[in-house]
Amino acid sequence: MMVDARPTAVQMKEITKRFPGIVANDAINLEVRKGEIHALLGENGAGKSTLMNILFGLYQPDEGEVWIHGKPVSISDPGHAIALGIGMIHQHFMLVEPFTVTQNIVLGLEPRRGWEVNLGLAAQQVGELSGKYGLKVDPHARVRDISVGMQQRVEILKTLYRGADILIFDEPTAVLTPQEIDELLKMMRRLAQEGKTILLITHKLREIMAVADRVTVIRRGKVVETLETAKTTPDELAAKMVGRQVRFEVVKKPARAETPVLEVKHVTASDERGVRILNQLSFEVRAGEILGIAGVEGNGQREIIEVITGLRRAESGEIRLGGQQMHGLSPRAIAEAGVGYIPEDRQKRGLILDFSVADNLVLKQYFQPAFQRFGFLKHAVIREHARQLIEDYDVRTPSEETKARALSGGNQQKAVIARELHSGPPLLIATQPTRGLDVGAIEFIHNRILEQRDQGKAVLLYSLELEEIMRLSDRIAVIYEGRIVGVVRPDDIDEREIGLMMSGHTRAEAEWEMEKMEAEKGGESHGQ
Repeated sequence: MMVDARPTAVQMKEITKRFPGIVANDAINLEVRKGEIHALLGENGAGKSTLMNILFGLYQPDEGEVWIHGKPVSISDPGHAIALGIGMIHQHFMLVEPFTVTQNIVLGLEPRRGWEVNLGLAAQQVGELSGKYGLKVDPHARVRDISVGMQQRVEILKTLYRGADILIFDEPTAVLTPQEIDELLKMMRRLAQEGKTILLITHKLREIMAVADRVTVIRRGKVVETLETAKTTPDELAAKMVGRQVRFEVVKKPARAETPVLEVKHVTASDERGVRILNQLSFEVRAGEILGIAGVEGNGQREIIEVITGLRRAESGEIRLGGQQMHGLSPRAIAEAGVGYIPEDRQKRGLILDFSVADNLVLKQYFQPAFQRFGFLKHAVIREHARQLIEDYDVRTPSEETKARALSGGNQQKAVIARELHSGPPLLIATQPTRGLDVGAIEFIHNRILEQRDQGKAVLLYSLELEEIMRLSDRIAVIYEGRIVGVVRPDDIDEREIGLMMSGHTRAEAEWEMEKMEAEKGGESHGQ
């Protein structure tokens, strides 16, 4: 049996961190070797991010010690962490959008020519750094004009420019497409091969199995176990993470689709630049079914959701809910007509982070007689309403009076879902409903969405996780360049065929391409 002789890069000993009403880290011990990719796995709210925020100097531990490269340190703030060679790539990027890639990367450490910033030299340094690590970026592009995946590269280069040899990735794939995720995992391997030490905060088992050397499982603030990835399985990790066996497959009854609830007919719309993004788009969602929208990001999925919910103006076409015309109504009027909406970004569009959990749970109802009288809120009623939803939807919070920003991502999402489903809307629009969530929360949310469908509600599901679309949907509408190229059933098509349709092929063209690929594969086998 070979013993890993690599020196220890990070050691955290008996780390404890308390917040009002909760022990986020409870005497945690963690050891990370130089040059390894070490994953931290746990449910939302398990304490992973808190532990890494301590390592990066954003929090101070109440008890315990941190050792870097064999020496004890007291990391007072992120500046001190950076001086120690620690960098953190946050889930929500810390970039100045109007600035160029180069300006963001060198911000605060700009090379100078006399009193002036030498942007030419800075761009050259960024180009050399990106070439060294295979992180291709355009040094002169403005951050607001580049993709999310490219923005993440900028964040990584920002830490490398500051000399980091210990990199913390906090849920780095939560906002990425499948193709961008694959690229990121390759980048991590390259960085580890260069001798960088990587700490990966995640709940995605597939990614851990693909890239991590070891994984430490944390549950409710305590370390459960540290395992070598090659000697474990996704099922074992999931069970250790949530404390029970997790069902990965979605079990659902056959759909009983009935009359159309939502009808979208020949809708056109443009993006912020005036470029046509929806082209005569048409589909319908029936009572008692889940219609999934599948497509490569940027083909109109987000825009059609915004049109339906009143957040974007359609230039032409019809949108009907239960036969009633919805075109031109305000978002509030659309919600009151019976549309529940789980937004893609729970922090920007789902919650008011500095409001309490209780207040967030009545954001769409506070004006109703049940919650106000003569313009004065019934605070006792609102608190009791919140306590009931917190219990029903397993929202883990110290209190209904806790601010929403203090909740983990998974519990923020559960709060949004509790608010949107409580009134039983005839139409539920779920956009990226499990983005950034752990397997336990995903299972819970999938079951809640299926409950809506089984109660005869219509569900429109938009997700960039094709696996999620395939599992939950009764029918799948494939979108390409703002139009529906085909509607298919998940039980008579596979992911490769849908992938071809997502690139613009019709169903017949996709089938022909699949047959052609199979024939070529058979010819190669015969030749061998």
